[in-house]
Amino acid sequence: MRVHFIAIGGSAMHNLAIALHKKGFNVTGSDDEIFEPSKGRIAKYGLLPEEFGWFPEKITTDLDAIILGMHARIDNPELLKAQELGVKVYSYPEYIYEQSKNKIRVVIGGSHGKTSITSMILHVLGKLNIDFDYMVGAQLKGFDTMVKITDSKLIILEGDEYLSSPIDRRPKFHLYHPNIALISGIAWDHINVFPTFENYVEQFSTFVSLIEKKGALIYCKADAEVNKVALMTPNPDIDRIGYQTPENVIENGVTSVLVHGNKIPLEIFGDHNLQNLEGARLVCNQLKIDDEQFYEAIQDFKGASKRLELIAKNEITAVYKDFAHSPSKLKATTQAVKQQYAERKVIACMELHTFSSLNATFLKEYKDSMASADEAYVYYSNHTIAHKKLAAITPEKVKAAFGSDNVTIYNNSDELFEMLSTKDWNNKVLLLMSSGNFDGKNLDQFGRGLVK
Repeated sequence: MRVHFIAIGGSAMHNLAIALHKKGFNVTGSDDEIFEPSKGRIAKYGLLPEEFGWFPEKITTDLDAIILGMHARIDNPELLKAQELGVKVYSYPEYIYEQSKNKIRVVIGGSHGKTSITSMILHVLGKLNIDFDYMVGAQLKGFDTMVKITDSKLIILEGDEYLSSPIDRRPKFHLYHPNIALISGIAWDHINVFPTFENYVEQFSTFVSLIEKKGALIYCKADAEVNKVALMTPNPDIDRIGYQTPENVIENGVTSVLVHGNKIPLEIFGDHNLQNLEGARLVCNQLKIDDEQFYEAIQDFKGASKRLELIAKNEITAVYKDFAHSPSKLKATTQAVKQQYAERKVIACMELHTFSSLNATFLKEYKDSMASADEAYVYYSNHTIAHKKLAAITPEKVKAAFGSDNVTIYNNSDELFEMLSTKDWNNKVLLLMSSGNFDGKNLDQFGRGLVK
């Protein structure tokens, strides 16, 4: 098979390119810029384009497929050439389905928790030596790539609700047609694509309607919106299985779930992570993995990358980083840390970085999202706002939107991190949350520097 990637350097795209290369496909690709770690990873497999840019002459009728990334524009020269020649153009999720339509497809959807739940399932399957393919939205410890495509009869897919490609405006998770589906939570996001909350919720209803006959929907019944979607969306041919926070205890800084009177100690913590654990367990049950096997395998799961990931800790201080940026993620993550470290002060820092989070009309969604922190700091860059061509927002407006007295606003990341570095960290926990990096800060290095 000859497959060409337009915009091969994307985080998802380059992983699929590597997966198909490993499967024995003849893979080529183009991009106008590629950054690390994508650049080094595709170079390792001989897939790095010799020259950056778009080259229509690469598009020929002997290509079996072209995979189009979101980074490409609709007037991309290679895309136009493919359309002119009639070569089949797939979006990333469309091609994932093409390679998995004869497999059992497990799709994990939700506004938050997708990566963590998918990672838990992969961890358990791996520990039990079960053969499977996968696609997940983060680089996981013990996995070479974020995508694996082989001849396995099972695939685990993280189901993103964002758009599929510049020419395919369907949400990615609408293309997978799951046999087993999960929805972890629904909280408005991606307002540049879904302008109203109702429009956003509708995407999850469509997802439920696309579950295959005799399939199963596993859903978090602790979430009111998920409950509505799960129970009211027509699809008479599926089982619906709800879950919520399992019974648990916290002793000496260790969270354990209680199962038939027994304590199962975990590396993870927080109600949202325990809900994720329940969802993962029920998916594994659908795959004929019993509870005893699941709990035995999950005990040493430390979490997905940047999902409440521990940077460093000692007897008096702990530093975590998290990908949290949307209001629901922010609230759940901050609450989880405060719950785990009830006797310590929690210092929470977040960066407004995405299109939605920097949108003046969306800011009100952040109300009380950091209220559980003892001290909360919100950073945003005026340069980023200008780059995204958004209306300016003032520190006063941001503070008012968060709605709690514990919040302080920073526009200069150097000043924020200088302030943090001079704090006394005795009996405190630092939580750094962003889908970016606070304008170039090395969070691991900074966190380790605080924990002497």
